[in-house]
Order: sequence, then C-alpha cells, then structure tokens
Amino acid sequence: MHIEPLRRDLKELLADHNLTNKWEKAAWLFQQNIRHSSLHTELLEPRWRGVYSFRLDKKYRALFFMVRGRAEVFQITNHYKRS
Repeated sequence: MHIEPLRRDLKELLADHNLTNKWEKAAWLFQQNIRHSSLHTELLEPRWRGVYSFRLDKKYRALFFMVRGRAEVFQITNHYKRS
C-alpha cells in the first residue's frame, strides 16, 4: 500500500517529537503489509467516516484516509487509553 508524501507540518511534528526513525520503520512496514501485526492498523469509530490508524509506537499513531487506493496521512496523534 502506497503512502502519499507527508505534509511539511507532519514532518516537523515527527522531528520535534523524535519520531522520524519510528515513522520510517512503520511506513516501510505499512507499504509492505498494511496488516502487519506491529502496526495494529484499524478502522476507527464511527466507521462510516473512513478514518484508519496505524501505530508508530505505543504512544503515537498515524491517522489516515484511503484515497484512490493510497493512504493519505492527515494527522500524527498521541494515542492513549482510559483506565
């Protein structure tokens, strides 16, 4: 699965949070196999919106849409779960 090039603000966010290497690894895995077990790719709720995510690490996730058979990442977000 191809990932569209990231916007400048997302590249800056990755650099600011020292996530560039993690992004490169996750993006490579994603392009090899969108369902790779370490990515934890999922369709988020509500499903009708078509927003997906995959894991960069336990704290950060990339949010994306599928556009013409390609992934377009629109946000890198801090992922947390409530207790």
